[in-house]
Amino acid sequence: MQVFKMVELRVTDIKQYEYCPRVVYYSYLMPVEKKATFKMEHGKNAEDDVDRLEKRRGLKEYGLTGGERFFHLWLRSERLGLSGKLDLLLNTPEGRFPVDFKETRSVVWRNHVSQLVGYALLVEENYACTVSLGYLYFLPEEKVVPVAIRGEDKETVKQVLQGMRAMLERESMPEPSRVEGRCEECEFRNFCGDVF
Repeated sequence: MQVFKMVELRVTDIKQYEYCPRVVYYSYLMPVEKKATFKMEHGKNAEDDVDRLEKRRGLKEYGLTGGERFFHLWLRSERLGLSGKLDLLLNTPEGRFPVDFKETRSVVWRNHVSQLVGYALLVEENYACTVSLGYLYFLPEEKVVPVAIRGEDKETVKQVLQGMRAMLERESMPEPSRVEGRCEECEFRNFCGDVF
C-alpha cells in the first residue's frame, strides 16, 4: 500500500475534491487518460485573453490604489504539502491579495472559495503575511468579486487536505457527487459505472 500522508497536493485538488472527491481519487490512484471537456479548453483560451487585457488595467476594479501584479505565480509549501499556480497575485501597500480566474458565470460556489483560500494559505506561507481578502475574477462578465478569507475558512481547507490524504491512504473509492448534473461534463465520467 502506498503512503500519501506527505504527498504534495495541488490547490486545484481542493476545488475538485469539494466538487466531487472522485476526481482526486482518479487523478492520484487511477491515473487514466481523461478527456478534456469543452469548459476546460475554453477556460485556457479565455485566461490568455484576460492576461493580455489585465496587464493594461489599473487596480481600481479591485478597490486598490496601486501595486504590482504577478501572473501565473507558482507557490509551494512543504509544511502544508501543497502547491499551485496562482492566476494573479496583487502586491500592494494594503497587502497581498490572491486572484483566481473563473470561466463561469459570476456565482460564488463553495469550492471556488476553498480554492482561493488554498492560494491564500500559500501566499501567507511564502510571503510571511496574513491574507484576509482575495478575489474571484469571473471571465465571461469580466466581473471581480471580493471574498473575505477568515481563519475558520483556512482551518476548513486544512481539514479538506487531511480528508484527501486519508482517502488516498485508504485507496477506497469515494461516493460520487450528490449533484448528478456535475457528472454530465466530467472528464472522468466514463470510469464511474455506478453513476451512469
